[in-house]
Amino acid sequence: MFTRNWPRHLLCLSLSLPLGSALACGPDFPMRLLDNRDQSLAELPEGNFNFEVSRLGHAIPGLQNVSATAYSMEEPEYAEQRSQAEQSGLTAEQQALVKQLRGLTDARQVEEQGASLPIEVRLYLAGAVAFAVADHGLAAEYFQKVLALPANQRALRSTWAAYSLGRALFAMSTEAGAASDLLTQARKAFEQTRQLSIDGFSDPLELGVASLGEEARVARTMGDWDSAIELYATQNLHGSAVGYTSLKVLMADLSAMPEAQLAQLLKHKPVQQLVTASLISRLGWSFSEQPANESKLIKSLQNSTRGSLDNADRLAAVNYQQGDYASAKAFLEQAGDGGLAWWLRAKLALRDGDKTAAAAAYAKAAQAFPKNESWGDRRTPDFDYETLQPKCRVDGESAILALQRGDYLQAFDQLYRSQSIYWFDAATVAERVLTLEELKHYVDTQVPAPPPLTQQQRDNYVPLPVAASLRNLLGRRLLREGHYEEAPAYFDNDGLRHKARLYGEQRLAADAAWWPTRRAAALFNAAWTAREWGMDILGYEMAPDYATFGGSYSLESTELKVGPLVSEDEVKRQQASAARPDQRYHYRFVATDLANRAADHLPHTSQAFAAVLCEAAGWNSSLEDQSALYQRYVKEGPFVEWAADFGHQCPYPDFENADKRYVTQVTDAARSAVRPYKTPLQLGGVAAVAAAAMLLIIRRRRKAQ
Repeated sequence: MFTRNWPRHLLCLSLSLPLGSALACGPDFPMRLLDNRDQSLAELPEGNFNFEVSRLGHAIPGLQNVSATAYSMEEPEYAEQRSQAEQSGLTAEQQALVKQLRGLTDARQVEEQGASLPIEVRLYLAGAVAFAVADHGLAAEYFQKVLALPANQRALRSTWAAYSLGRALFAMSTEAGAASDLLTQARKAFEQTRQLSIDGFSDPLELGVASLGEEARVARTMGDWDSAIELYATQNLHGSAVGYTSLKVLMADLSAMPEAQLAQLLKHKPVQQLVTASLISRLGWSFSEQPANESKLIKSLQNSTRGSLDNADRLAAVNYQQGDYASAKAFLEQAGDGGLAWWLRAKLALRDGDKTAAAAAYAKAAQAFPKNESWGDRRTPDFDYETLQPKCRVDGESAILALQRGDYLQAFDQLYRSQSIYWFDAATVAERVLTLEELKHYVDTQVPAPPPLTQQQRDNYVPLPVAASLRNLLGRRLLREGHYEEAPAYFDNDGLRHKARLYGEQRLAADAAWWPTRRAAALFNAAWTAREWGMDILGYEMAPDYATFGGSYSLESTELKVGPLVSEDEVKRQQASAARPDQRYHYRFVATDLANRAADHLPHTSQAFAAVLCEAAGWNSSLEDQSALYQRYVKEGPFVEWAADFGHQCPYPDFENADKRYVTQVTDAARSAVRPYKTPLQLGGVAAVAAAAMLLIIRRRRKAQ
């Protein structure tokens, strides 16, 4: 039998259990594909400019990527990094001398005063001082002297000299009116820089990668847009942010060009690819407003790519995004079997009403897209965020068609494979569309329990693995649907398993109890557990409780209706699995109902009856429930001293003494019935006693005679 102190023990337990994760910075919700199924299937999300331009360059074998600490020469941090690198390989005395010579303005003085330095350091330093005072011709001479040294005498400054030589030659070309021979020499110097870096000469400033951007600038000056784009794209591939930024600058230049000049450049494949990458990524868009020059770019691109075989899938994508579906179809005829091409074919098939062809195209797109291909994060028009992995997005859109066909397990599997990306959609199908048996079989066969999070991970708000979230969802659904003994095993930690086990034991005890007060105690304790821990063990992952947010937020939802993409059977399934009642924090209403049932099994004159109703009135299910509980107490319950603060200051129900009320309640009723006849009954009683006494006296006298 439950004791009076039982909820106090539960409260102590609840305080000792780890807290769930919380959202730290307010609502920022991921996109849900099932919210607007028509839109999800119709739209082609914008691409990612960084991903698109990564297709333009070619990584150079042997050339190391830049590190996280490498800076652009234009940034203030570069001088400090260069100063530190310049000290490497030198003695303390040489380091001090280098620092002193850096302050000079005469290169020849540097050469004379640096006689004790290694020759490559002395010559390079003289050239650097000449460059700093804009004596580019003299600087170039010194850098060439460094490169003319035997290889074993220039291990430290070879890449530095070649890179600086290229910069000096470019500066000289500018002074000479962009002389082409100097520009050509500058490009060769930058090429040499990369080769020296590949060959193992010291390159602490990662000038091999930096030379790509410098050569691209020279190529752009020479009017060689193709080489400039390819060089910047390669620099981007090797991890330099300068390459990415420079490509955006080139796009801005192209956008500002007169149409005639732009049309000539768009005849070249690299320019065409760069413009396409920008358009498909909607580079320059802000708050859904189209950039001023974008329509000009689109028109020029379309005019220059008629019949083009290059980049056909991307060109089809640009036309699809612009609503030119006929041109998109035409380009797709030449687009091959890439993932983007099949994705677009699926969308165009849907526009034509051919769902069978669309499903087949989606399947081919999912196979063609690499599993790890990512287009980065994006914002939807509703300002939700989406981590766009094309393979997952294609599977998600295909799941919409699977739901419409009634292939519910396939739809769930396709959404679940995205893990956290479309978890909201997967969770909706799991708890509202799949039957309990379908979900349980999937979890039992496909989703083993992951290792539990450590306390340190919980303290650091490490997200729960999606597999654990799915198993928790199943555990809560099992409890909601009365499978009390099976549910605890699916929860991801001991605390949740203990809560689930307690709730199940209480519900089973209530069903098994034959004595009314014991049944009432079990129902009340189950009610208390449901109210205290309902979000953890009974809450819906999505609507109406949003356990995925710990109940802190809710999402806008619309009523599901039968339509072209929603079958009648799916609507019936969702209606059958809806919360009862279908209101936020539905477990509070479950708790209130259990408390009312507990009161049904208690004598109305007992303290326990009043205390159960008092406690339930403070559970905030609804104002209507609170009022109904109080009115029931007023109509049926006994007077208690704490009734003035009903619903707030409630003692624990005294179930033990409630047993006595089954007897006293009957006798009290009898007393109440005869109370109006109290005086006559008392007089009658006296007369009866007197008559009995006289009768006894008479009998004794007769015996004596």
